[in-house]
Amino acid sequence: MKTMNVSEEALMELGQHLVWRIGKDERAGVLVVRVGLASRTPKFAQLPRLAPASDAEIEALAKAGKVKVEWVE
Repeated sequence: MKTMNVSEEALMELGQHLVWRIGKDERAGVLVVRVGLASRTPKFAQLPRLAPASDAEIEALAKAGKVKVEWVE
């Protein structure tokens, strides 16, 4: 894995152009975090629907290491 040094300012600037969705993939039993550029927002609607997750469920799945991060292209 490649490591990069990025300033907090650069991350804040990038963050203004990102969208994300968080929910459960109930079949896989994992928390899914989908992240992509704002220009790719229509693609989010084409992906399988995520089930809502309460704060307690998010915390429990994260503590159990059951988190999947997807980059939406």
